[in-house]
Amino acid sequence: MTGKIIVGQKAELCLSDQHRRRWGIRPGVEMVVQETPEGLLLRPSDPPLSKVYIEPTSECNLRCLTCVRNTWDEPIGSMPMATYHRLIEGLRNVPTLRTFSFWGIGEPLMHPGIVEMVRMASGLKVKTEIITNGMLLNKETAEGLVDAGLDTIIVSVDGASAEAFSDIRGGAVLTHVKENVNRLQAIRQARRTSKPEIGIQFVVMKRNLGELAGLRLLAKDIGATFIILSNLLPYTPELSKEILYWLWAGSSYQSSRSPYNPELILPRIEPRREALQPLIGLLEHHWLAPPPLPYREGASGYCQFVGEGAVAIGHTGDVSPCVPLMHSYTCYIRGREKRFRRYVLGNLGGQDIMDIWNGDEYVQYRKRLLEFDFPPCTDCAGCEMAESNEEDCIGNTFPTCGDCLWAKGVVHCP
Repeated sequence: MTGKIIVGQKAELCLSDQHRRRWGIRPGVEMVVQETPEGLLLRPSDPPLSKVYIEPTSECNLRCLTCVRNTWDEPIGSMPMATYHRLIEGLRNVPTLRTFSFWGIGEPLMHPGIVEMVRMASGLKVKTEIITNGMLLNKETAEGLVDAGLDTIIVSVDGASAEAFSDIRGGAVLTHVKENVNRLQAIRQARRTSKPEIGIQFVVMKRNLGELAGLRLLAKDIGATFIILSNLLPYTPELSKEILYWLWAGSSYQSSRSPYNPELILPRIEPRREALQPLIGLLEHHWLAPPPLPYREGASGYCQFVGEGAVAIGHTGDVSPCVPLMHSYTCYIRGREKRFRRYVLGNLGGQDIMDIWNGDEYVQYRKRLLEFDFPPCTDCAGCEMAESNEEDCIGNTFPTCGDCLWAKGVVHCP
């Protein structure tokens, strides 16, 4: 949302009612002003609640090679509708809320109430999105989601060919997924609506790197208008050999130019093979896009979840600050084993979502994450403290985030 604001007699900024409601700005709220090459960036020092990640269920119909479910030991379950109703009621008068994302460890379409969940979220007048493997997107479910007002559906693929797709996504069949999504398109067309928009999510690693060339055709086949690429977070020692970010995992936020890594500024170039092929040598060891602007100059990372006002809610009703901390699990950071313990700030069973959000522990945690004063564990990993997220070498206590690949811009969530 863009527009103009007026500068008052005392140089105060006169914001519209719409801007004030959208960003939770009221008298006494502290704002941060940051200079950028484009001008001044103005934002609340504590981002308002803007996005909810909800995990309808941790059940899944597939056995994906890359899934945390291959190694974890948490019980499987689904969110009771009573818990979900309580969440919706708690969000009904939150004007800053903009997005409701159905996603988690499990497959959202396995929840028997998923269509009603989407309908209730759409009733909040916010954007709704689902991340799914697409196998359960039958006619009835597709019609229900369209009629419920779903805005975006993102289909996880990890392979553009049938062989690569089945190799990674155990139990899935690419032709079946394509048929399901094409039927969704037909239903959408029959309803004379452009929603939901269709997207693709692809986790890139060594074994499927060659599949990238086929993603454009796959997107065309299913009517996808965008493709999201993310790196792999391995949950087994074998998968740790598949990562593509050994050199860059700990170097996301360099604040100064260097002759060893000069900044590369590119013009717009036609995306044709004859134009792009000569650029490969130049692009080697360079970022293709800048990382998000951190809140603090010199920060070693940027938490997109906290920075963008997100909250993550597991199927048990437990409230966490981000998707990576919804569950406890073991993973491998650049080949090094690490145990992450989940971080829970409250539960919807007996607490209102906004009471949890505005609680002192949550507010102080967000402040700590915005500063992001953590050691660069991903780049260093030279001590036993890097074996878990309990504490780090400069005195931060649980949960420590210096090893977070999301904050480094390596792993990306929709």
